[in-house]
Amino acid sequence: MLELEGLRVGYGRIEVVHGVDLSVGEGEAVGMIGPNGAGKSSILRAIFGLVRPTAGRAVFGDSVLTGMAPERVARLGLALVPEGRHIFKTLTVEENLRLAAPANGDGAESTEVALERFPILRQRARQRADRLSGGEQQQLAIARALTGEPKLLVLDEPSLGLAPKMIDTIYELLHGLREEGVTMLLVEQNAARTIDFCDRCAVLSTGTIRAQGSREELQRNPDVLRAYLGRQP
Repeated sequence: MLELEGLRVGYGRIEVVHGVDLSVGEGEAVGMIGPNGAGKSSILRAIFGLVRPTAGRAVFGDSVLTGMAPERVARLGLALVPEGRHIFKTLTVEENLRLAAPANGDGAESTEVALERFPILRQRARQRADRLSGGEQQQLAIARALTGEPKLLVLDEPSLGLAPKMIDTIYELLHGLREEGVTMLLVEQNAARTIDFCDRCAVLSTGTIRAQGSREELQRNPDVLRAYLGRQP
């Protein structure tokens, strides 16, 4: 569904992503893990047309995303849950969802579907978004991304800043979406949680993929065990 081929991203003379190859197949959950500065956000910016790669390309289905405007990328069926959520805080939960509804669809119907998936948002539907807890705001950001029934859901640091109990809640919701067949690309610093959740993961460091494989392969990789999971091989 999504293919990154030799993707390089730079800002001025400084290259921050060095020839990344990564694929996401239909129905898969694929993770990208790594510390701050690993290049994860720059890869997402290149996918969504917010920065133009210096080399390589991103392909979604039959469409080359390189050089495509962000709004065209979204119309192809990619949806991003951004780091920091970026919801409209002065609007209600329901208004946030209606704004994200497809222009050519039934806004009321897509909002209702979103509220069915996220019961806590139904309880808060008429409440301003800035009065939600951090975990509820994250659920709203995910629900908003799903209103257009995207082909690929991309989540950037969905557990960032949340208490452990709320992280459990978010991942329970993501498990439910997987059971519905939602294809996901999950970008996280929480390596153990991501490796456990995803079918496959890529481990990034300083703009390069250092390891890549299935859950079982990464859990046997001595470098991943030491550096990311805090275990000795």
